Amino acid sequence: MPAEPWLSADAIAAHLGVTKETVYAWIADKGMPAHRVGRLWKFQASEVDGWVRSGGADATRRESGS
Repeated sequence: MPAEPWLSADAIAAHLGVTKETVYAWIADKGMPAHRVGRLWKFQASEVDGWVRSGGADATRRESGS
């Protein structure tokens, strides 16, 4: 089974139908699963989809301390 491809911030934003700025805000404020590779953020769609399904992108959800 081939490995899941890593997606860029632009690609994951398009996948979710949001802006790249929203993706970066979700990483910082809501714990969106992302992996730093040098200066770039990379994503696996399956991780992000699971995070969305579990309510991670819920507009009312805040991480503790926010």
